[in-house]
Amino acid sequence: MGCEQVLILGVRVDAVTAAEALDIIEQIVREGRPRQVVTVNPEFVMAAQTNEAFRRVLNAATLALPDGIGLVWAARILGQRLPERVAGSDIVPRIAERAAGRGWRLFFLGAAPGVAERAAMRLAAQYPGLTVAGTYAGSPAAAEEDEIVARVRAARPDILFVAYGAPAQDLWIARNLERLGVPLCMGVGGTFDFIAGVTRRAPPWVQRLGLEWLHRLIHQPWRWRRQLALVKFVGLVLRERLTKDQMCAILTFRNSYFQKRDRGDNG
Repeated sequence: MGCEQVLILGVRVDAVTAAEALDIIEQIVREGRPRQVVTVNPEFVMAAQTNEAFRRVLNAATLALPDGIGLVWAARILGQRLPERVAGSDIVPRIAERAAGRGWRLFFLGAAPGVAERAAMRLAAQYPGLTVAGTYAGSPAAAEEDEIVARVRAARPDILFVAYGAPAQDLWIARNLERLGVPLCMGVGGTFDFIAGVTRRAPPWVQRLGLEWLHRLIHQPWRWRRQLALVKFVGLVLRERLTKDQMCAILTFRNSYFQKRDRGDNG
């Protein structure tokens, strides 16, 4: 949508602020054509290293939000720039706020039974005038796709939030984007759980320090295997930076060598 982009380990991320992302989302809804928004974090980037279908979906999305302080760090290490983290769990309430003012209809799909309803109710209470077009748990199973697509189409939402977790939610959206006919479809992971109060989010000061991953690990120790992806992510980013530095050193040496040789030949 005309914004600057960075490439982190082969995955595209858009260099946008939350305010810029909201303006782009409004443009997408206004244009009315089915578009996909993804919330990229280091775990997404690592999954995309071995899941080519997932990588293609991420790189083809209309908007790829930098959902993770690790991406901001990685961009800086690789000589690029992301202005800030734009977390899905932060942007969804802000989208709801704007939707209440614009008359957009929102559909909440996914999470455990009852969670989408609770999240929608809380946002509707927080932002008077918000229109909830529908809520449904369902699953990303292929056998349910036709029924879910029909349910969403009948509700005629302007925005569809899908909380099936990555990469399932993002692949599901990509498969069904055109026949859903929804202007904006966005995978939101565990956002419904945060909004509904099922999962406690890290305090703001922990988020500012970039330690939300540690907070989640303490409160959800079963995630330790997933957190290993962060260690691998750091390693791959540092290796890519080292490779770039080595290539720059080689090119500098090569250019210097040929310049000196040419001066010698001319003398």
